Amino acid sequence: MDNHPQHKNMHNGDQKKHSSHQDHSKMDHSQMNNKKIKHVGHHDHHKMMAQDFKKRFYISLVFTIPVLILSPLIQKVLKIEFTFIGDQYLLLILSTFLYFYGGRPFLKGIVEELKKKQPGMMTLVALAISVAYLYSVAVVFGLEGKLFFWELATLIDVMLLGHWMEMKSVIGASKALEKLAQLLPDTAHLIKNNEAVDIKISELKQGDIVLVKAGEKIPADGIIVKGESYIDESMLTGESKPVKKKEGDKLIGGSINGDSVVNIKVEGIGEDSYLSKVINLVNEAQQAKSKTQKLADKAAMWLTITSISLGTITFFTWLYFGKDFAFAVERMATVMVITCPHALGLAIPLVVAVSTSKSAKNGLLIRNRTQFENSRKITTVIFDKTGTLTEGKFGISKIESFNKEFNEDRLLQLASSLEQSSEHPIAKGIIKEAKEKNIKNLMVDNFKVLKGKGVEGNINNNNYKIVSPGFLTLQNIKQPKFETDDSSTDVFVIKDDEVVGLVSLSDKIRESSFQAIKKLQDINIKCWMLTGDNNKVAEVVSKKLNLDGYFAQVLPDQKQEKIKELQNKGEFVAMTGDGINDAPALAQADVGIAIGSGTDVAAETADIILVNSDPLDVTSLILFGKATYRKMLQNLFWATGYNIIAIPLAAGVFYSAGILISPAIGAAFMSLSTIVVAVNAQFLNVKNN
Repeated sequence: MDNHPQHKNMHNGDQKKHSSHQDHSKMDHSQMNNKKIKHVGHHDHHKMMAQDFKKRFYISLVFTIPVLILSPLIQKVLKIEFTFIGDQYLLLILSTFLYFYGGRPFLKGIVEELKKKQPGMMTLVALAISVAYLYSVAVVFGLEGKLFFWELATLIDVMLLGHWMEMKSVIGASKALEKLAQLLPDTAHLIKNNEAVDIKISELKQGDIVLVKAGEKIPADGIIVKGESYIDESMLTGESKPVKKKEGDKLIGGSINGDSVVNIKVEGIGEDSYLSKVINLVNEAQQAKSKTQKLADKAAMWLTITSISLGTITFFTWLYFGKDFAFAVERMATVMVITCPHALGLAIPLVVAVSTSKSAKNGLLIRNRTQFENSRKITTVIFDKTGTLTEGKFGISKIESFNKEFNEDRLLQLASSLEQSSEHPIAKGIIKEAKEKNIKNLMVDNFKVLKGKGVEGNINNNNYKIVSPGFLTLQNIKQPKFETDDSSTDVFVIKDDEVVGLVSLSDKIRESSFQAIKKLQDINIKCWMLTGDNNKVAEVVSKKLNLDGYFAQVLPDQKQEKIKELQNKGEFVAMTGDGINDAPALAQADVGIAIGSGTDVAAETADIILVNSDPLDVTSLILFGKATYRKMLQNLFWATGYNIIAIPLAAGVFYSAGILISPAIGAAFMSLSTIVVAVNAQFLNVKNN
């Protein structure tokens, strides 16, 4: 069975190219770990920020209650009266705490934004709470006017809630490096004086000889110097089946050894290891796409400019027309406070919360909000093959009988019985199928392994063999006619030198893949496949699914380059994958989509995770992304649109006609816009977009 072309290593050429750089190692494994620690620290920083916003929100909420109760305007609206000597000073003390404690992130934020000359949400919020606070302090100490402490408190609460929700949506945006690092074992078995000595991975040097036991992870890039085994590289290269490796073949650190013991000579460690290069690719791509400017920040910038400009114009205009200082200041404060709407702080986070919740119930986990919003721009979707378009399992695709005495179940029973003692990938596929069909195995006598050809044994005094096509050729046995394709591996069941049946195994295409590709192409989105598997398999799958194109025999670093190629042609690319081999491509893509049944690394690198491992959900994702973006634009309009009416009224444009908006009316406008924004967000729906 080893003679089948799919069992050959399809990546030797790429690995030779890769290994040519391995003699220039300047950094050991400990330095590589330092980079990971730095990255983990970055993740912890985001987590700490989210916890800080959460803590400030709850504490501020507690202090807001007495502020509202003590505020004259709120008492008037609620038609209650609650006053005592020094109540305004208590109100001042509580509001001062809220201003400096709850408002601290925004006061720090305005400094940072102004230093960068990029005023945004922080500047707008800091400006509004500062105006409300300073004006109200002046009123407490004698300036004629209304207290805005209630406005200060509620604005801080709403903005803290919005930022906390937003921070939660980006936590864990890049835990991929931690997951990648875990692929390597902690220790290696170093051969020293003909004995295996356990040492830490960081102590490995180029040229060391390391023993790798059956089932263990390969500790470093290297060359087999003794033994042979099937190596599972599916998580690293995308090769759908374990690949047979013998002396002289190269191994990649992090891949998994099969059922044999091998000795390898270490060639790639630290920065020069294949896995380290994948880690760097993921890190670089993630950092490059994290700079997207938020839509709400743009709105906040213009509102900040509007607030300062109109507030200043209002103040000097009223002074020019002879109004007293107190009136002019009150009008200016009202304009500047109203310009910063509560609803703006919730417009985007509310849609995020609703979309995240509703999408999760429909099998879509949104990890990166910005990239999810950008899914509306997708022009090309690239799918990984193994585990994404296919089931990722090497199983039976067909059983064919050449003798009427042997039906499919009988052939499967014979094959499973013979393969019980084999660890070959084909054997595992056959045994698994038999278990699923509850087929009992038969007793096998005189079991033998036909090295490189198959297995044989006696069942009920008859000799049976499971062999590769190559065995038939060598034994001059006529091969029966049958239909097959290049994506399958075929083995024959022989009874006493008569070929009685055929078992074909392949990685099955998911049923939903056909519908997913058609739906995407129906909305003018091109569909490509990117795989580490060989060209013949890729071609067959591509034709069956009617794809727009495919890339085969592509290693992780090359996958990222293929994404870049399409991006350079003007395509807005989404990558869908499930393995570690897809991590750099997922990070490089404009939108990274991970199949939920795949690895943690793919999931941590991706922007969206398809929980149900259904490619059909990619279509739902894109349509939902478009609907979400529309809803965000609507909310931004409802959050700020009322200013078109409220600001002129607050400034006193219609004062001569006896129309002058009071702070209470301004508060009503803001409350109404907040309600509209909240209700509008709830109408977002994953389906029927």
